[in-house]
Amino acid sequence: MAKTILVLMAGASLTSWYLIVTKSMSGAAARRRSEKFLKFFWNAPSIEVVGRELDGKSPDNAFAHLAQQGIIAAQHHERHAAHRLNEAGTPTEFLTRALRRTIDEETSDMESGLTVLASIGATAPFVGLLGTVWGIYHALLAISRSGSGTLDKVAGPVGEALIMTAIGLAVAIPAVLGYNFIVRSNRITLARLDGFAHDLFTFLVTGAKVGSTEPPAAPRRARATQDA
Repeated sequence: MAKTILVLMAGASLTSWYLIVTKSMSGAAARRRSEKFLKFFWNAPSIEVVGRELDGKSPDNAFAHLAQQGIIAAQHHERHAAHRLNEAGTPTEFLTRALRRTIDEETSDMESGLTVLASIGATAPFVGLLGTVWGIYHALLAISRSGSGTLDKVAGPVGEALIMTAIGLAVAIPAVLGYNFIVRSNRITLARLDGFAHDLFTFLVTGAKVGSTEPPAAPRRARATQDA
């Protein structure tokens, strides 16, 4: 039993540290790529320039993915909404659904693996406690066999019990701390992503950046009519 618990704790520890390191590294890399994209996005002269830059590419961060899906949704509704009943409705409603769906996808991706990390943090102390109880049980058996509670009879099982308690805490504490750190980082990223979605929505609907004093660009259909 003690060896089984030790193997379980070792596996849980390796899993939790793997998730903590990989999620932290991928999150840091995604933040760097996001900052680079946001700098490009807000310095772009028009949404068409952003669309051409993202066209045919696989976005490497949540903000680029959101911008790409928003532009695709706006263009798709403009071209096909009048011919399909399931896409009927105002462009703003269609765009809102597309942006919300993309945010939900990014949220699901960010939260992958966190359930395992939370489970390890919550259950590791109790698994260690099981090892503690098992060690005390063996100590009591040793006392009952010998008829005396001398140190040489109980030292081994009690020491085993204390080690199991320490191992359970050593596995649980990093898992809980890592989980809290990653959740907080994801919460900040998602709050920024939600704010960017509002700005992107305004940009796509009006053709002007938020806070811009320049007049919005003429709609595509209006420009096509003027050119004709």
